[in-house]
Amino acid sequence: MSTAIWILLVIVALFGGLIGGVFIARKQIEKEIGEHPRLTPDAIREMMSQMGQKPSEAKIQQTYRNIIKQSKAAAAKSKK
Repeated sequence: MSTAIWILLVIVALFGGLIGGVFIARKQIEKEIGEHPRLTPDAIREMMSQMGQKPSEAKIQQTYRNIIKQSKAAAAKSKK
């Protein structure tokens, strides 16, 4: 084979690996965020306290459940 064909094959393999890696990394990050959301009930409690509210535990749990429900709905919508 000539050198030009080898160079072309290396470039095609490089781009193929790059594109494949991006899609695999994106899938892994979406899975990780879905399993372990970044916003926890403690963070919600802290945010409400900083806004001057005195939140009850029921309100914190309700807000947390709503956030989780919205994130799952957004994930399901993006899969379609």
